[in-house]
Amino acid sequence: MSVWLKSIRWLCCVPLFSMVVGCTVGPKYSRPETAAEKSAAYVHAGDHSQDPDALERLDKWWTEFGDPATAELVEHALRSNYDLKAAAARVLRAQASLAEARGRQLPDVSFDITRDRSKRSFNFGGGPFGGGRFSVMSTTWSQGVSVAYMLDLFGKLRHTERAAWADVLAAEANEQALINSVVATVVNARINIATIQRRLAIAKANTISRRTTLEIVERRYAEGLVGPVDVRLARENLAAAVALEPGIELSLATAHHALDVVLGRAPGTSERLPETLADLPDLDPVPVGLPASLLDRRPDIRAREMALRAGNERIGVSIAQLFPDLTLTGSFGGSGDRWSDIWRHYSETYSALIRLAQPVFKGGQLRAQIDAAKARYEELAAGYAGTVLTAMREVEDALTGEQMLQKQIEHTRIRFAEAKAAEELSIERYERGVERILTVLESERRRRIAEEQLTILKGQIWTTRVNLLLALGGDWNQQEESNG
Repeated sequence: MSVWLKSIRWLCCVPLFSMVVGCTVGPKYSRPETAAEKSAAYVHAGDHSQDPDALERLDKWWTEFGDPATAELVEHALRSNYDLKAAAARVLRAQASLAEARGRQLPDVSFDITRDRSKRSFNFGGGPFGGGRFSVMSTTWSQGVSVAYMLDLFGKLRHTERAAWADVLAAEANEQALINSVVATVVNARINIATIQRRLAIAKANTISRRTTLEIVERRYAEGLVGPVDVRLARENLAAAVALEPGIELSLATAHHALDVVLGRAPGTSERLPETLADLPDLDPVPVGLPASLLDRRPDIRAREMALRAGNERIGVSIAQLFPDLTLTGSFGGSGDRWSDIWRHYSETYSALIRLAQPVFKGGQLRAQIDAAKARYEELAAGYAGTVLTAMREVEDALTGEQMLQKQIEHTRIRFAEAKAAEELSIERYERGVERILTVLESERRRRIAEEQLTILKGQIWTTRVNLLLALGGDWNQQEESNG
């Protein structure tokens, strides 16, 4: 037993020995320089704050709506969206791969008990001096513990573990990016539905207004003050207003169906959302920070960088393939004809094996694997830099879009106010017989278009704000306890 104990101590010291004498081959990782780090500020930032420490306001920003329905929809989507469930499963798969990679660095220990029952036949020849053929039955019991350990002298296993760890971080970042995208989709859907609800309310109000206009025209026609053409035009105007409502209702239904899918519900099964967001609140300035902050806040960029790190580690794995593998194997046990014998000291069996395997000729396969790993790294580096540029473009697009939409809204408000005043004045003048019916109908049409356009623009500017917040990144799924 003393030999076995010495072997155990020796094998336990092997991992420490490999850490001391081992070396890790392969390149060191460094983050590639990107356009974000070269840019001092966003070109179209305008009056937005550039304080990179004020970006906490990006978290759970949708609560600024003051709309409980929006917050409830977001929470439901985070619980029930099937794409998020798939992303969570990918994280678990990456974590399992990491656990497997770590396990490869530990010794393999196994214990087995075997019973062998065999029959052997011997022939000692015929004749008076031959013994003829006879058989021998034998039973052999054996038990033993075996330990196998591969010394990671050149870092192949360590590179593999680091690559697996980077894969886990990439999977988690991709999950967060998907969470942000789902939240943005839900909020945009809520804004779209609120915009359509407002358009439908405007359409119904227009129908009432045009019905009132028709009553005025018919009364004046009955008094002989206007001709039948005015009545026909007023009726056509009312019919046109009524015809707009089904199209808007169809848009509202399809918008609800799209939202149901994001929420993980069967389309059409959810109740209609309350019109609590009909008038969207005005926008407040949002801190945009510096372009370089995208590298750490945007989860899709972090995922790209983690994939780049994993690619760098896999170059080390491929280089380590060129060097020898040193494997130590030891076993201890007992063997005997009876069950009780294998536990006796006199039946002890043990062995120790040192195996050094060095690739000699692989037909260029190992060098080709290194070249392929390096090319893959270059591909990932280019993809990372491209993702950063795309992120900067998304921020610039949203900033520009918000500024232009603000100007558009400003002029559309003036347009709506003038059109509404013109409509009221034309109706008053028509009742006094000063204005023609065509002027009334035209003023009604212009007022309706201006009012609907103003509603659409307010929805668009809020959608642009959602896109800006999505482009800036941040933890949109921040837990309540982290705020406390």
